[in-house]
Amino acid sequence: MATKRRFTVFFRRKREGRTNYKKRLTLLLSRKPRVAIRPSNKNMIVQVISYHENGDKIEASAHSNELKKHGWNFSTGNLPAAYLTGFLAGVKAKKAGIKNAVVDIGLNESVKHSRIYAAIKGLVDAGIDAPHAKEMFPDDKRINGSHIADYASKAAGANQFSKLRKDNADFNNITKSFDDVKKKVEKA
Repeated sequence: MATKRRFTVFFRRKREGRTNYKKRLTLLLSRKPRVAIRPSNKNMIVQVISYHENGDKIEASAHSNELKKHGWNFSTGNLPAAYLTGFLAGVKAKKAGIKNAVVDIGLNESVKHSRIYAAIKGLVDAGIDAPHAKEMFPDDKRINGSHIADYASKAAGANQFSKLRKDNADFNNITKSFDDVKKKVEKA
C-alpha cells in the first residue's frame, strides 16, 4: 500500500518572501495602526495603515517624490529625504486623527542609524507616538544633510553628483533646503 504524503501550500505572499505573517499577527494584536516603512534604492514610502476585516485601510501615506512639491531638489533616497518623508506621513496622520502607531519595517533588517530609523524619527517629530529607541536614530548632522554637503565639497571633481549638478542643485545649501522643506510640510 502506498503512503500518502501531505503537503501544505503556504500563502502566496509567504512563498514569494514578501510577508512574514507571524510578525504581522503580533503587530495587529496591538490594535494600533501600523506604520509601514518601505525603502527602495531611490525612494522611500511611509504609510499609516489600519486593520479592517475586509482589508487594510491606508489612513495616511507619503512618498519621497512628494518632497519635490515642497521644494526638495536633492535625492529622494537619502537620509534627509527619509526623515522628511516620515515627517510628512506624520503630519498627514495627525490630520487623520491618529495619535499613536506601531512601526512595521517589514522584511527589512533593523540597522542602527539607517534610513528606516530616520523615517521613524521624522514620524515621532511630527507628533505620532510610536515605540522607539533613541540610540537607533541617526545624528542630527546626518539627518539635516550636512554630511552630504561635506562630502560633495571634498569630491568636487567627481562624477558622483553629476545628475544633480545638471539640475543646479547647490550642496552647500542642503541644510537650508532641509529646514525650508520641513517648515513647508509643517504648514501644509
